[in-house]
Amino acid sequence: MLTLHHLEKSRSHRILWLLELLEVDYQWKEYARDPKTLLAPPELKAIHPLGKSPVITEDTRVIAESGAIIDYLLARYGKGRFQPEAEDVDAWIDFRYWMHYAEGSLMPFLLMKLVFTQIPKQPMPFFVKPVAKGISSKVLGQLVDPNLTRQLDFIESQLQGKKWFLGEQLTAADVQMSFPMQALAARADLSSYPGIAAYVKRIEEDPAWQRVVRKAGPLELPG
Repeated sequence: MLTLHHLEKSRSHRILWLLELLEVDYQWKEYARDPKTLLAPPELKAIHPLGKSPVITEDTRVIAESGAIIDYLLARYGKGRFQPEAEDVDAWIDFRYWMHYAEGSLMPFLLMKLVFTQIPKQPMPFFVKPVAKGISSKVLGQLVDPNLTRQLDFIESQLQGKKWFLGEQLTAADVQMSFPMQALAARADLSSYPGIAAYVKRIEEDPAWQRVVRKAGPLELPG
């Protein structure tokens, strides 16, 4: 039996979405984060040494990392769905690009935004707080925010005239992109990015995504 080890407030929501899209027979086991550290519980280390989620198990296989999981599910259960045909080279290149862009280019800056926003809020001696706040503000202002703006501008331009990243057809690239796009919607001002806002709304209106929400609750972000 295919099992998804699902951690709350994590990227594993998008794997649930793909499983629902593929209509795969699966079971899932939910894990709660530590309320103080927000880290995954040690029980996940019994599944994979890094103790991260998403992780899927099937027979003796243990597969981690969203991209690798998506590749496995498409190869085993996709039957050609939710990916371009191999003969369509341009579409395939775009598909692979967005699959890697999500974690390779976009998520690092979203994570940095979270970290450097949270640092000044952490308990620390009063005389350290102005230093921590100043460093965080400088990193955000000179590195993180300009790069996030560049990413937003790029994504908005790529969505012009498209329903999904590859056009009219929803693909697994949209599944991979769903987490960072929903994170952007939750943490960025999208008033100047109507294409991104509309894209996220389409995700949340998708019947398979709504089944995910009924099963696992809406996506909530840590921090």
